[in-house]
Amino acid sequence: MVSLGEIRCFLLDMDGTINLGDTLLPGAKEFMSYLRSSGRQFLFLTNNSSQDGAHYVNKMQNLGIRCNRENVLTSGDATISYLSDLRPQARIYLLGTLALEKDFRENGFVLTDENPEFVVLGFDTTLTYQKLVKACDFIRDGAIYIATHPDINCPVTGGYIPDTGSMIEFIKASTGKVPKVIGKPNKEIIESAFRKIPGVSKTEMAIVGDRVYTDIRTGENAGIASVLVLSGESTEADLQKYGVTATLVLPGVSDIYRELKKYDINKK
Repeated sequence: MVSLGEIRCFLLDMDGTINLGDTLLPGAKEFMSYLRSSGRQFLFLTNNSSQDGAHYVNKMQNLGIRCNRENVLTSGDATISYLSDLRPQARIYLLGTLALEKDFRENGFVLTDENPEFVVLGFDTTLTYQKLVKACDFIRDGAIYIATHPDINCPVTGGYIPDTGSMIEFIKASTGKVPKVIGKPNKEIIESAFRKIPGVSKTEMAIVGDRVYTDIRTGENAGIASVLVLSGESTEADLQKYGVTATLVLPGVSDIYRELKKYDINKK
C-alpha cells in the first residue's frame, strides 16, 4: 500500500476535490498550505481546454489558494506539450477558443486553414459549422487528428453543454476517423505533467480526484498512485461499476492532509 508521505507531487482535480463551485471544501486550504510548507509539489489538472491556465490561477486565488501558472496543467497545455515533442512549429488547423489559439501561437505553432499537418480539436465554444466542414475535409485528406480531451458534456449552471467528446462523435460520423486524445483519462496528460515537473518518479506522483472514470482511471492508465475522494461526484461503489482500482479511497483532501502530517512527524 502506498504511503502518502512518500508522494512528492500531487495532481489535483479541482471541482469536487478542492472546491464545489465557489466554495472551498473542508480542509482544502490547510491541505494546499501544507503541500507548500512541506516542500511538496502540485499541479491542478483540468480537461477544460476552452480556458487558459491563467483563468484557473485566478479561480484558485479568488478561493484563497496560493498558486501560479506553473501549478496548472490544462488539456490544452498537455496537447501543446505533446505536439512540441512530436513536431515543433507544426502547421495546425485548430478548433479552439481565442485563449487556446493564443497559447498555441505563443508556443511556436503556425495556425492555418491551408494544408495543415494537424487538426487539433479543443473545447471550442466559438465553434461554427464552417469550422467543422474544414476540419472534416483536412482529416479526410490525411491531416493527423488530435483532440485535447474526450469529455462528452461540460457541466454548467443549470445543466450541461456539449463538450469536445460530442464533436469527436460528429467528426467520426462524417469522416470515419477518431483522434489521438490527450486529456484525462489518457496517460499523455500525465506524461506532460512529468515534463512540467522533472525529477519526480512514477512512485512519487499521485492523482487526486472525485471522478472514477476520469481521475482514477488516469492513474491506472499512467501507472501512478490514485486517491479517490468522496467529496464530489463518485462513490466507492463506482470503482466496481467502472472496473477501476484506486490506490486509496478517502472522504476528502483533509484526510490526505492529516496523513501527511502524521508521516512527517513520525519521520522526524
